[in-house]
Amino acid sequence: MRTGGCTMVERSEEHLTRRQTLAGAGIGAFAAVAGEPAITALMSLDGSVVEASPLSPQSALVGPLEGPTVITDKSQYPTSFSEAPSLADLVKSGALPPVEQRLPKNPMVIKPLQGVGKYGGTWRRAFTGPGDGENGNRICSTDKPLFWDFTGTKVMPCHAEGYDLSADGKTITLSLREGHRWSDGEPFTADDYMFWFNEVFSNKELMPSQTPEMSVNGKQGKMVKVNDYTIQWVFPEPYPLFVDILAGSTALGAGQATRGDELNGSFMPAHYFKKFHPTFIGADEATKIAKEAGYDNWVLHIKFLNTWRLNPDLPVLTPWRTTSPINTPQWVMERNPYYYSVDTAGNQLPYLDKIVMTLAENLEIANLRAIAGEIDLQSRHMDIAKIPVFLENAARGGYHLQLDPGSYGSDATFHFNHSFDGDAEVLKWFKNVDFRRALSLGIEREQLNETFWLGVGTPGAPIPEDASPYFPGAEWRSKWHAHDPKQANALLDKIGLTQKDADGYRLRSDGKGRLRIEVTAVLGSFIDFARICEIVAQQWKVIGIQADVLAQERSLAFNRALANETQIMVWANDGSENLFLFPRHALPVDPAQCFMGINIAKWYASGGKQGTEPTDPAIRKALEIFRSAASKYADERAGMVQEIWKLLVDNVVSIGTVGLSPAVMGVRVIKNSLGNVPARQMNAQHCRTPCTSMPTTFYYTA
Repeated sequence: MRTGGCTMVERSEEHLTRRQTLAGAGIGAFAAVAGEPAITALMSLDGSVVEASPLSPQSALVGPLEGPTVITDKSQYPTSFSEAPSLADLVKSGALPPVEQRLPKNPMVIKPLQGVGKYGGTWRRAFTGPGDGENGNRICSTDKPLFWDFTGTKVMPCHAEGYDLSADGKTITLSLREGHRWSDGEPFTADDYMFWFNEVFSNKELMPSQTPEMSVNGKQGKMVKVNDYTIQWVFPEPYPLFVDILAGSTALGAGQATRGDELNGSFMPAHYFKKFHPTFIGADEATKIAKEAGYDNWVLHIKFLNTWRLNPDLPVLTPWRTTSPINTPQWVMERNPYYYSVDTAGNQLPYLDKIVMTLAENLEIANLRAIAGEIDLQSRHMDIAKIPVFLENAARGGYHLQLDPGSYGSDATFHFNHSFDGDAEVLKWFKNVDFRRALSLGIEREQLNETFWLGVGTPGAPIPEDASPYFPGAEWRSKWHAHDPKQANALLDKIGLTQKDADGYRLRSDGKGRLRIEVTAVLGSFIDFARICEIVAQQWKVIGIQADVLAQERSLAFNRALANETQIMVWANDGSENLFLFPRHALPVDPAQCFMGINIAKWYASGGKQGTEPTDPAIRKALEIFRSAASKYADERAGMVQEIWKLLVDNVVSIGTVGLSPAVMGVRVIKNSLGNVPARQMNAQHCRTPCTSMPTTFYYTA
């Protein structure tokens, strides 16, 4: 039997060759335990670390989980401070105030992993174009209010000095750092939070679809200024999850760098935006300024202005600030002289002067640069299939390799658009659970695993790791996710798709020819989504389904999803390790980004005032559980999330392929001259990998 272009015998021989190659490269143990769980540390219900079975305890490429420490005991804070030589020169010239005046009263103090570093140097990386904003966002995510420690299990202060959850769970108090300043030297205070809440979040033109994170059980909360350095979120019902949301990769907690282009993030530089906002200068003047800048209206202009990777003039809290934007051949970020963090010796961070990302037109070019030693540290876009080549060239390129097994249930997930309105026939079948089940049963995941994951991934449904408190049970890994073309064909016949053309493809029920499903694959991201889709399309041919693969650049594909134009989008289901901290790739809840039905996400976020109500009972039930879970504490939430995953898997709301591997941002190429780089880091969406490793402490040893 021939499937996907190679026979079963050919694939078996290829499997042996790959295993031998991996073993020869020193990672045979890693490859030999593909069925083992992929991450070694997860958060238990009481917040402690749960040790799971490691993917490969024998492999030197999967090191011990480690990272820097955020010091919260003020008695250990340094009492004097130093700065980078380039900034010291600016102080001498009078262009900058002394470092003591640029730091907050209580800066964030970090104990570096290996030791205090030294200043200087440029971090070289590759990026794939304007749609690759997360490449820099993740490095600079310490503009968030709260964060996670390097284990991904404990909430830590970030730009906020501290936080408190009231006894009744209804009020969350955030304490800001006195004396903290934006990158332009202006004070960062509670007024910057209140500006966002009053003038952006509450403005229907700027925010027509508000994030549901600002509500609990459908009842919206409010933001209150207590004093210049204290704000509160006040909710009508208990919202114990909200602390985690402020630390997560969420609309309210992800920070300005990550979510500013959506006008989310919870804060904005009020002093800067008052020059462009109609409340302060009038609608006519705001429109005039926008048109002079090349924008049709002031709303689009403000969205551009709040995109840090495009607007070098934007005041930021990030450790590096954009000086050459992402829509140029080199995206350049240079140190922020007002960054709020120091090491234990009092040295203002970051150590590295700048980050220079050079455009790579495709993944192949990015990987070839890394192999040649032209990249200093990168895991994003590094191809798991090239591990043997990386190892072969490591000495010549002056680098070494570390693997960070991911916590994504499926690295390449087929997301159905459950609100697609471009073709009634296609939507009809997407709404049919047996159609979705048939497509899932038609995928031979072992072939995908061998071809794209070197056999080290875990095939199955897009559910969390076995050791997670949200894991629904072992039987759900394979539920409707085994390869069974016979059952798939029977299901398609059962629902009435019995007529076929001369080539064996099933015909539409409306008499308009062959049933064709469009699958959108994003180019230049993580793994080869387009080739994965092409092989799946060949596998679906066996069950009579025509799949047309449309490969597109990331920003174009994502914009089409927002416009409700995609049918099936293939992307990771990052965030599956904890739905509450990044649900958008598992549930249609976030109107800022949704592959699974943007109109359903608008309906959910607006409380039914906008968008389209889901008709699928499984989706409705999952959304009901998700909304109600926010008011519950961790132990009760766990069972509710397990129920959500059972609904999603049993009804194949999305199709999983292979996951729990290093394929997505887990193949890390590291220059030997870089210090304070962990042997292993948590590879999880809520950790904003690599940011919990504190890139501000990385430095060149030589």
